[in-house]
Amino acid sequence: MRGIAESWQFWALLSAVFAALTTILAKVGIAEINSDLATLIRTCVILVVALMIVAATAQWQPASTISGRTWLFLVLSGIATGLSWLAYFRALKLGNAAQVAPIDKLSIVLVAVFAAVFLKERLSMLNWLGVVLIGAGAVLVATRA
Repeated sequence: MRGIAESWQFWALLSAVFAALTTILAKVGIAEINSDLATLIRTCVILVVALMIVAATAQWQPASTISGRTWLFLVLSGIATGLSWLAYFRALKLGNAAQVAPIDKLSIVLVAVFAAVFLKERLSMLNWLGVVLIGAGAVLVATRA
């Protein structure tokens, strides 16, 4: 039997908790500065924390042992992450956290579609119903009545 720390569900839930905290803390943090500068500060903090984790767990690997394909996709992912964070912080600066976050979470719907199209992952009809409900829920939460 695997421990909870080896469960993808545990780490996904932990990710959701930290993502929620990120939104609330960021909304307060960007109140008095430009959203792009706030993103830069956050990125520097993430870099330091990631470096400390890799160093503390001795997970360093020579760059030459990483394939070109891996480099390409990690660089592209990093660019997408940076653009996502810049857009997210700008949206937080301009809107309410309770409305911005659900729209941001439409990424769940897009991940399901992209995974099916590009990665050939198969979702059941029940899974697709969940995707549709997530999308509808995000729109309903973000809508001002």
